[in-house]
Amino acid sequence: MGVSPLQEIQYGASKAKGLRLYMKRDDLLHPILSGNKWRKLCYNLSAAKVVGKGTLLSFGGAYSNHIHALSAAGELLGFRTIGIIRGEEPAVYGATLRFACDAGMRFRFLSRSAYRKKEIPADIDLEDVYVLPEGGSNYLAIKGCREIVEEVATQLEDAPADYYCLAVGTGGTTTGVIDGLAGRGQVLGFSVLKGSFLHRDIQFFQKEYQLQQYSNWRVVNDYHFGGYARFQMTLIDFIKRFFEETGICLDPVYTGKMVYGVFDLIAKDYFPKGSRIVLIHTGGLQGVAGFEERYGIGIFDS
Repeated sequence: MGVSPLQEIQYGASKAKGLRLYMKRDDLLHPILSGNKWRKLCYNLSAAKVVGKGTLLSFGGAYSNHIHALSAAGELLGFRTIGIIRGEEPAVYGATLRFACDAGMRFRFLSRSAYRKKEIPADIDLEDVYVLPEGGSNYLAIKGCREIVEEVATQLEDAPADYYCLAVGTGGTTTGVIDGLAGRGQVLGFSVLKGSFLHRDIQFFQKEYQLQQYSNWRVVNDYHFGGYARFQMTLIDFIKRFFEETGICLDPVYTGKMVYGVFDLIAKDYFPKGSRIVLIHTGGLQGVAGFEERYGIGIFDS
């Protein structure tokens, strides 16, 4: 799918404080299958083909970006897809499930207690199935996300970035960025989930896949706005202002929270003068329709 653009942005107090900000526009990788979801899937899709599997199966909620991306990848690349969905089947499908259904994905709905066990229903024949974890984070996903660092290094020809900032959901993308930097610069992962467990999750990936342990990263837990898919109007208003001034759409579940957090840290003089900061836009914009539908809020309405 090529290399996503690196766009220099000016917003808020960044210029006055002597900072240079760049946004890695992974949201522009593909009109449907974009962001970190494509990076996490690309090597897994190749592996599925190598081992001769024609069906992709994974897990997620009714508004899961991963389920959306998996169904799109299946339709684009000729895989059958199965989604194991958390919770009872809704009477009316939301935007994500409608899209996935139209893309040919078959659903199996599990009660929340059954879903927690991540057990695949016994009547699904696994002989032709390539299984991906919830959120898509595994070693091949981390390998795909390492390429973000390689691309940015090429795009920033004159000097390297001092900070990489991104939203953290499962920790796979952040682990890839940390591994790609190999101890250079600083990585700030902005948790979109309530709780401090994501630091442990990233450490788990590093140990599980025998990756080098680096100390140049931290998980920022102050900007989750109450937890996954939770929000406050302060966040929505920020996303609207950012779009009006930069033309860049942010989603309220992932990247919007990260960008809000970065500019709050700028206001608090967290970053030294002269810092070059890369904000990784991990996509997720297809989830805006479901968010608006779910909460009755128009984010990008004129």
